[in-house]
Amino acid sequence: MPAVTVRNIPDATHRALRLRAAKSGRSTEAEIRYILEEAVLPPQGRLKVGDAIHALAMKHGGFELEIPPRTDMPRAAVFD
Repeated sequence: MPAVTVRNIPDATHRALRLRAAKSGRSTEAEIRYILEEAVLPPQGRLKVGDAIHALAMKHGGFELEIPPRTDMPRAAVFD
């Protein structure tokens, strides 16, 4: 995977990146990758797994799932 070095980042920008990363629960490097991906990837490149499956299904005309009716009533959990 390619690496990119960015030089001469102002101290205030670096501090803001570190704070944003901490709030997001990511490392500063991971936060920078996230920001870059959000900025340059098209929306379909950022799909979540469920959205990607839905988009693929719709591309091929969609599909219908038959969901059988429930026959059993839910039971309470037993902790012995």
